[in-house]
Amino acid sequence: MSEKTVHLMGTIIKLWVDHPQAEKMLDDAEVRLRDFEQRFSANAADSELMAVNHQAGIAPVKVDEELFELIQIGKKQSLVSDSSLNIAIGPLIQEWRVGFADAKFPSPEKIQEKLTLIDPAAIQLDELKQTVFLSRPGMLLDLGALAKGYFADKIIADFKASGVKAAFIDLGGNVLTYGPAPQRADGRWRIGIQNPFLPRGNYVAVVKTQDESVVTSGIYERKFEWQGQSYHHIFDSKTGYPIQTDLASLTIVSKESLTGEIWTTRLFAKSAQEVLAELNQREIDGIIVTTDQRLAYSDGLKDRIDI
Repeated sequence: MSEKTVHLMGTIIKLWVDHPQAEKMLDDAEVRLRDFEQRFSANAADSELMAVNHQAGIAPVKVDEELFELIQIGKKQSLVSDSSLNIAIGPLIQEWRVGFADAKFPSPEKIQEKLTLIDPAAIQLDELKQTVFLSRPGMLLDLGALAKGYFADKIIADFKASGVKAAFIDLGGNVLTYGPAPQRADGRWRIGIQNPFLPRGNYVAVVKTQDESVVTSGIYERKFEWQGQSYHHIFDSKTGYPIQTDLASLTIVSKESLTGEIWTTRLFAKSAQEVLAELNQREIDGIIVTTDQRLAYSDGLKDRIDI
């Protein structure tokens, strides 16, 4: 057994495996994560993703199969009629810069201009040639809403292929477990759900999981103040402003981490009541914390959540 802590992707990453060659596996996982970050980053000028962005309105760019796969999944999910997920949101993110030192409040004219550039339907994909073409100059892809989930699933797949007995990955608010938890009679891992109103490490609930992912998205981590108002980093593709919602955080418990990323973002523009109804209707497990500090969770979690 061995564990490793790495600072990557603007967060603290924790990796743990139960395997005779645990240390080598963790080193390999770190190399893979650094490679993912370098290739998929929307903030590094020389990343593979930025090569696509630099050629917006000019030419298609051939990309590696993993990046193509995630863009393809992201485009499909972004085109769902009532989805808050939009991988073409890059121009808005770069205009606001919420979560960065140079965050600003854009003019209404700037926002209107950027709204013309965030249409996911304008992402042209050629599966045969593995090329991505952004058909309008100024378009920018941003995979930040999906990337960590995609990476976590890939790393756990590597661990499984190497025959680990158990593994745990925490990519900063994105947790994935495999196999039995150490020193637990029931074999289940205990995953704390962050209290959005208290400093990191204060939990509002604990979920028991095994071979599952726990992904949380919230408006409490990245935000900036402007003229007495607080603005968070999850944007409404219709208005160009941060989503107006009564959700402080939404957690999805699912088999795959990417599924959790998709649903935490897709559902974020809905009211807490609508989200709860949809979770139960689709049989997706989730936990909601509202801005007025109420908590609710899906029916499927009844027997494995401690408040």
